Amino acid sequence: MKFSHEWIEKNPWLLIALVTLVVSVGGAVEIIPLFFQKSTTEPVAGLKPYSALRLTGRDIYVREGCYVCHSQMIRPFRAETERYGHYSVAGEFVYDRPFQWGSKRTGPDLARVGGRYSDEWHRTHLNNPRDVVPESNMPNYPWLAKTRLKPEDVVPKMRALKRMGDPYTEQEIAAAPAELADKTEEDALVAYLQGLGTQIKTRN
Repeated sequence: MKFSHEWIEKNPWLLIALVTLVVSVGGAVEIIPLFFQKSTTEPVAGLKPYSALRLTGRDIYVREGCYVCHSQMIRPFRAETERYGHYSVAGEFVYDRPFQWGSKRTGPDLARVGGRYSDEWHRTHLNNPRDVVPESNMPNYPWLAKTRLKPEDVVPKMRALKRMGDPYTEQEIAAAPAELADKTEEDALVAYLQGLGTQIKTRN
């Protein structure tokens, strides 16, 4: 029987098998080398795993769907770096699981928002964004300031991350609940935001 491309296309199972093989090999060639490049697996200078408060704030950020409107990835283009600061590098996100990259920007990118505004600005913005940005279409999050954290919940999270390679010590894990005592979800979220992108100096 003559072998031809048409013959492959008329045999759906063979076509599926060959497409799967090509995609698998192509994906492996693209992905596997990244695990051996230090620039993608080693943290940038000064980067540490999230503190208990910031880790909790990050979970709240994800829970509330902030990533739906805000990316955390600055592209290496002038229009991006002039507005947001230094472009994002892989070493900044070594301890992010999952990282908050993306391309959807209903709101501005937050990769370098840390230290750009005061804690009070963030609190006002979360309670009612129109108080600081009149044209904002961001929803209000008033319940964050009223909801107390559950300090004991952070311990299993940190232990799980330690098993995945985050360099938490037993002392840090044991002290974590105390860091969250009497704190609100708003406190945690503001702490998370204030640390974003601070390992690489933001251009002004």
